[in-house]
Amino acid sequence: MRVHVADHPLITHKLTVLRDEGTPSPVFRQLTEELVTLLAYEATRNVHVTPVEIQTPVTKTMGVKISEPRPIVVPILRAGLGMLEGLVKLLPTAEVGFLGMVRDEETFEPTTYAERLPDDLSDRQCFAIDPMLATGGSLGAAIQFLFDRGAKDVTAICLLGTPEGVAAIEELVGDRDVTLVLGALDERLNEKGYIVPGLGDAGDRLYGTV
Repeated sequence: MRVHVADHPLITHKLTVLRDEGTPSPVFRQLTEELVTLLAYEATRNVHVTPVEIQTPVTKTMGVKISEPRPIVVPILRAGLGMLEGLVKLLPTAEVGFLGMVRDEETFEPTTYAERLPDDLSDRQCFAIDPMLATGGSLGAAIQFLFDRGAKDVTAICLLGTPEGVAAIEELVGDRDVTLVLGALDERLNEKGYIVPGLGDAGDRLYGTV
């Protein structure tokens, strides 16, 4: 498994504003979209492309286009929806699926309550998006779900992660082709399974339910 933790002052600045409990939901949503677009540059570094010949105003030349089958972006509901626009702006030809995961707040175990994905993901590059990699339960279950459908490789994009979450994903995926892109790697989980220092509940803050 490859892990990339962003090291850029613009990303750190935007994350600082996200962490501030006084940041209102509209600003939180806008910054989340901007952050995902920045992180997506790294996440799409190995997106599959096909050579193509084009005619410029001057001459013919070779370029590339996104390969078929197209990559698929999978936000993990509900908080992952807040990251969707930032990624599809950069990768507009991608298809979009949805995966609903919920975590039991006592056992921290995830369950799937909804999915809207192709039955066969063979040879597909999948981009799973979820703001928080805490215990790794929900994201790990989502990654496993995608591989069970035949995905070729999975890239997961998260705003924040923890050492515990990264270790859990690494143990789960083994030698399968997985890339993890994080805006920041935080200190730890607390006894309630929340990221420290973190930014609170991303879904609540995105949609103004706190």
